[in-house]
Amino acid sequence: MGRIVKKLSDDTSKYYWYPGEKVEWIRAVVALAIGGGLATLLMVITGNSLTAVVTGCSATLAVAGFNFGRRDAKALAGFPDMNDKAARRAAITYSGRAAWRGMVQGLGAALAAVLVLNVAHTGWMADWVMPLLPGAVGALGHQAGMIWDRLGTTVAVPKPAEAATDGN
Repeated sequence: MGRIVKKLSDDTSKYYWYPGEKVEWIRAVVALAIGGGLATLLMVITGNSLTAVVTGCSATLAVAGFNFGRRDAKALAGFPDMNDKAARRAAITYSGRAAWRGMVQGLGAALAAVLVLNVAHTGWMADWVMPLLPGAVGALGHQAGMIWDRLGTTVAVPKPAEAATDGN
């Protein structure tokens, strides 16, 4: 949960609470800006609205999926052992947040498919393949984000136990 603190006087502050963290909202705006900018650029260059919408939606979902993948990988790395009641409660919290991210990503893919289908188009490829493309790219972005976050962690490999006797 994020908050904005507004100082009204020396002893009075007003707090505005909003869901999520500020950095995550900024990442969401960046993903939308990348997709919108790319769609606008392609529309100006090619004049093909189908290509512009598919590419813009794919770029937005790829960046958003990458960010969601990084957050999911961080949540998995910090997943507690299930030994006590507090750890199980924390696991439910992690699972709820992951379910929320999954729902948002699925709704984003569905919205992209609806946008692509509502653009003037003709042909089998535009009817059946193009609406699926942004969702598939978003899923690949999610996997890339999880891998990217895991590449930043190091794993200690235990050394094999040295033999106590030389055998000679």
